Amino acid sequence: MPRRKLRFAQGHYYHVYNRGAGRQSIFYEDKNYLYVLGLLKNIAAACDISVIAYCLLPNHYHWLLRQNGTINAGKLVARVYGSYSQAFNNTYNRSGTLFEGTFDAILVESDEYLRHLCRYIHANPVRHGLVLSPDLWPYSNYLEWIGKRPGTLVDRAFVAAHFPEPGQYEAYVLSYLTGQVTLPPGLRNYLEGLA
Repeated sequence: MPRRKLRFAQGHYYHVYNRGAGRQSIFYEDKNYLYVLGLLKNIAAACDISVIAYCLLPNHYHWLLRQNGTINAGKLVARVYGSYSQAFNNTYNRSGTLFEGTFDAILVESDEYLRHLCRYIHANPVRHGLVLSPDLWPYSNYLEWIGKRPGTLVDRAFVAAHFPEPGQYEAYVLSYLTGQVTLPPGLRNYLEGLA
């Protein structure tokens, strides 16, 4: 397996994502999503990693993480999805890889990318035609961001620092979904590369 070129470091933000092998589903039912979210919450706390934004979709996922301590943020991903893959295979009497290779991770270096990445992640269920509005998708922390769910898998200080009022973030996401925002070329190319 080739070594990852990206070096995880304390205090940095990372966009982590992957999809099912052959674009297959990685979540079959609600309990699958909930299992991953439970793992994510517990392991992130143990590793001193903040979950900024996340979205789990039927055949892929996106996480925006901040590594607060010295434990490599990549270890969080490996532990969560290693445990999940094993449980998934046992539950559904299957074998083999669940994911399309190792996860991808990108260092997020600018505040502009950081803010937009949050709305990109939360807009994914709408962009993929799963729901008409991001607040209808239960497997992201969008509802925590807009103050409509009291979940704990979110960095509320981060949200308040960037969007002091929940309505600001709702409008920010809506402007992206309705095409009312023009992205800088570098950011547009980055996001198109994820599709």
